Amino acid sequence: MGQSPLLAALPESSITDLRNACMSRLDPNAVAFMSSERLSQDLERLISETATERRIQINAREQRALAAELVHDILGLGPLEPLLEDDGINDIMVNGPEKTFVEKGGKVVLSGIKFRDVTHLSTICQRIASSVGRRIDESSPMVDARLKDGSRVNIVFPPLALDGPYMSIRKFSKKSIDFAKLIEFKALTVPVARILELASRARLNVIISGGTGSGKTTMMNALSRMIEVTERVVTVEDAAELQFQQPHVVRLETRPASLEGRGEINQRDLVRNALRMRPDRIIIGEVRGAEAFDMLQAMNTGHDGSMSTIHANTTRDALTRIENMVQMGNMGLPSRAIRTQIVGSVDLIIQVERHRDGGRRVTQVTEVCGMEGDIIAMNDIFQFEVLGEGPDGRLFGKYKVSRVAPSFQRRLAYFGVDRAWRAALDEAENG
Repeated sequence: MGQSPLLAALPESSITDLRNACMSRLDPNAVAFMSSERLSQDLERLISETATERRIQINAREQRALAAELVHDILGLGPLEPLLEDDGINDIMVNGPEKTFVEKGGKVVLSGIKFRDVTHLSTICQRIASSVGRRIDESSPMVDARLKDGSRVNIVFPPLALDGPYMSIRKFSKKSIDFAKLIEFKALTVPVARILELASRARLNVIISGGTGSGKTTMMNALSRMIEVTERVVTVEDAAELQFQQPHVVRLETRPASLEGRGEINQRDLVRNALRMRPDRIIIGEVRGAEAFDMLQAMNTGHDGSMSTIHANTTRDALTRIENMVQMGNMGLPSRAIRTQIVGSVDLIIQVERHRDGGRRVTQVTEVCGMEGDIIAMNDIFQFEVLGEGPDGRLFGKYKVSRVAPSFQRRLAYFGVDRAWRAALDEAENG
């Protein structure tokens, strides 16, 4: 289990015998400084010698396969390495040693990857945790970490995990995706992309809303490409994954408490500190707690063009969640005061959604207009309507367009993009 298909012809006992014999002969201190290529060569030679000594028949291809497996175990993440190298895979979900699921092309499927046993999986989990100075065991059974390539990892250990350790990896995309790519993927249309580009250029404060894996971070990375290279941008994240191209980006990342329960630095601490760093824009990877209040303060005190993401199912839900998170901070503010603060801070909400065909799409672009009594008034500039399903199983639809003049019309005119805004809406309506 957990081995290459090329080793399927060999008895499990022979593979185990070879693996254990080779591992016992390796010098851990020497291996630590070896390249994977050098280690692979040494292991192939060692496997050949050991197989001859123990009279185990193994051909050259099988030697290479076993050597590659051992290299992954010693220097990498064991059987997960091929999945990490596959650019088509976005998420890896390990449900104990027997089941590993992957998300590929928007669909979650069971892969053929298995670990040898619970101990094998536990060793890989502990290697990930220790690489970022953290611990994972029964006394500390949950950890968030990051791989060297920036991929986010969450691990849950027994006794909380009932079927062996669970591991979730959100892979860090090596390719920077812009609006041209999103249009190619049919995540949005050319006029919608143009409106979002203009919103970024006009320094509107934007919230990107959506469910898990809906493409919020991808959308924020695409929007960020419109930020001028002269602007100082401070980013605040739980786990750094934003890929900004600008030269003047200051990246801040939270820190969990130590084993003694001290030294935690949360997002709220970082947002407050970011305000003292003379930023032009503050970008918060995701608001999920009391830092929502500080985010609104930042947006409302001269840091125009700030952005954040939030977990919510609709643009209206996003505002409700922000209000609830501000109340979590025990500010003692009445609901109307919080809503007034939201209206004064947030200009635009972009809703992204992963549909049942696996496609990720912009489903709403909503303007925050103002207050009508105690209710926040909103206007859907774009709203996606699903019209049907094509022969290939892909959904298709169109955007309903609102031509109501936005409340930030003056800002569009100030930045000289008001005519381009109207032209984009004309194109969307006529297209």
